[in-house]
Amino acid sequence: MSNNNVIKVKDLTKMFGDFIAVNAINFEVKKGEIFGFLGANGAGKTTAIKMLIGISHPTSGNATIAGFDIYKNTEDIKKNIGYMSQKFALYDDLTVRENITFFGGIYGLSRKRIKEKSTTLIKELGLEDVSKNLVGSLPLGWKQKIAFSVALLHDPKIVFLDEPTGGVDPITRRQFWEMIYKAAHQGTTIFVTTHYMDEAEYCDRVSIMVNGKIEALNTPKKLKSQFNVESMNDVFLNLARG
Repeated sequence: MSNNNVIKVKDLTKMFGDFIAVNAINFEVKKGEIFGFLGANGAGKTTAIKMLIGISHPTSGNATIAGFDIYKNTEDIKKNIGYMSQKFALYDDLTVRENITFFGGIYGLSRKRIKEKSTTLIKELGLEDVSKNLVGSLPLGWKQKIAFSVALLHDPKIVFLDEPTGGVDPITRRQFWEMIYKAAHQGTTIFVTTHYMDEAEYCDRVSIMVNGKIEALNTPKKLKSQFNVESMNDVFLNLARG
């Protein structure tokens, strides 16, 4: 495997009793790549991500994240990744600045560094006028952009984004993807799940899971050519039909 691969997965499997949730999946992700991890609900995406970020123990198989083994180095993995969940990313009862300060502390940043990062982040997002407002009072789109920025606070090598644009309007989605491109351009690897098939077009490469297995993995252009279709949605439908 190339040293340029920051995620390496070999035959990774997760079983719950007799049920195989993730079935011997294999893939690699390069540094600075935007990697789309797609699949319908129940396909095994979330279970796979939980194993990769060190919060669920695999049944079998191996993986390294940022050079760290998922069995032996879970704490090192957590220090080198950022994670943003659609369901929970920020505390609604804290202000914007308090959220940044809190997560900066969780990530082990010094007070000086947290202050510097807070000032920069608030300015870049244009939040000077609302930095003292409770996050719960802000529109969902703003919350998502703040949450992504917070996930990048400690300069992680990899950021895992789980349905980051769910429920936001098309303009905010486009702005969010501009932030993703910027982070990737600066060398951060982006591992993103999405159910918006048009967003799969923005990824460098895409994997598609069906019933716990990766059934397709390539660039969007090559996948569309392989299935002789014009959109990633058509690729997904072809695979779903079997």
